[in-house]
Amino acid sequence: QVQLVESGGGLVQAGGSLRLSCAASGRTFSSSAMGWFRQAAGKEREFVAATTWSGGRSYYADYAESVNGRFTISRDNAKNAVYLQMNRLKPEDTAIYYCAADAIPGRQATKALTSYDYWGQGTQVTVSS
Repeated sequence: QVQLVESGGGLVQAGGSLRLSCAASGRTFSSSAMGWFRQAAGKEREFVAATTWSGGRSYYADYAESVNGRFTISRDNAKNAVYLQMNRLKPEDTAIYYCAADAIPGRQATKALTSYDYWGQGTQVTVSS
């Protein structure tokens, strides 16, 4: 049974930082696209960042315009985990953050929710002004 479990959310003041973690179990995702999405209250779930395996030990990262330059996605294949380092947080970053993974290895990550087959339960991030 595949599971993705997020952690690291919490309450932080504007300008602060948080690091989200997503631990995968049940299979490895070292050559699969993995991403982070978020959903604010009353809004649709949206793309935040994703990482695509580009061969060997190389990965390609993509970011939503709203977080580019502030957030960094990374992964540790030995731990079967993906991370999201969030710096210079803003109140508008407040949302539930979800980790997602593509079941098919080798595919390029996309911003579409439908490209991901596995989802975590989410972790709440609240940024106060």
